[in-house]
Amino acid sequence: MIVQPISKIIISTLFVWLFAACGSKKGDPKAKAGQQRATPKLEGYIVSAEAFSELVEVPGSIVANEVTEIRPEVSGRLVQLHIAEGKPVGKGALLAKIYDGDLQAQLNKLQSQLAIAQSNETRASRLLEIQGISRNDYDATVLNLNNIRADIDLVKTQIYRTEVRAPFSGKLGLRNISPGAYVSPADVIATINQVSELKLDFSIPERYIGQMNVGQTVSFTVQGSDKVYPAKVYATESNVGVANRSLLVRARVQGKVAGLVPGAFAKVKIGFAPNSNAIFVPSQSVIPTIKGKQVILYQGDKAMYQDVETGARDSARVEIIKGLKVGDTILTTGIMTTKPGAKVEIGKIVNK
Repeated sequence: MIVQPISKIIISTLFVWLFAACGSKKGDPKAKAGQQRATPKLEGYIVSAEAFSELVEVPGSIVANEVTEIRPEVSGRLVQLHIAEGKPVGKGALLAKIYDGDLQAQLNKLQSQLAIAQSNETRASRLLEIQGISRNDYDATVLNLNNIRADIDLVKTQIYRTEVRAPFSGKLGLRNISPGAYVSPADVIATINQVSELKLDFSIPERYIGQMNVGQTVSFTVQGSDKVYPAKVYATESNVGVANRSLLVRARVQGKVAGLVPGAFAKVKIGFAPNSNAIFVPSQSVIPTIKGKQVILYQGDKAMYQDVETGARDSARVEIIKGLKVGDTILTTGIMTTKPGAKVEIGKIVNK
């Protein structure tokens, strides 16, 4: 008599529980829909200006003030070779001599003819004064004398070309020819470098061309030394290289150049004039695209995609050259999930 009412109570309780459970399951989709419709709260960054001085490091090369390959002007056998390898030499010093015996013999012959032609001209001049010869005969004698003099000058020039002399004061390199060898103008006897003054060649990317000025000072270091050398820019190439879109710049090394060797690799550091209105944003806020780069602007509670141009960067920030202005707010979170025009809410400003 007591068991039956208890069982009814248990059955009624279970029925209530089942009804509540079914009700809660039916309410789940509505809860999820409410959550989906909720506006996401993201982090934002307010764009501001700051002073920034960019330091760019590019590769360069040490270049001699003057450098040339020493070659003979004429072909022939080397009879003298005065190449002191690795030693300094003065301008005009005789470095090599090519056999000129035949030219010397020709010169002696012409000089003998010159003596006779001068005597004939003297006698003809006296005869002309007393009208002993015609004017035409005298002119022929003078013409012969002048022709011999011209031939002598020509032979002397040919003899001079057999002498290989230093074109300027500098340091000789290693010789490639031995005494007695037959040489031609295609053969390089040695190389000479003027190392009392040195130059520095380096290239800068196209976007820095407007900031590079003649007279600007740069610094550089070379391998195996911590010493910093200064150099002053004095010229630039007249065009941008098509292959690498960079401009070749040439600077003159200042001060002592001891320890520097032409052709050596140099690390060049260029400090450009400071920009007091530089704009930097967090690196994660910049979105790379096929056409360039974008950021997400926060405008009127909506996310708007904005194309930008970037400049310098460090481990955490990127410079924006074009596309943003001071006071703009950009998103720094939700970058990959936020669609253009989507409604968003700024929950936190990260640069305050």
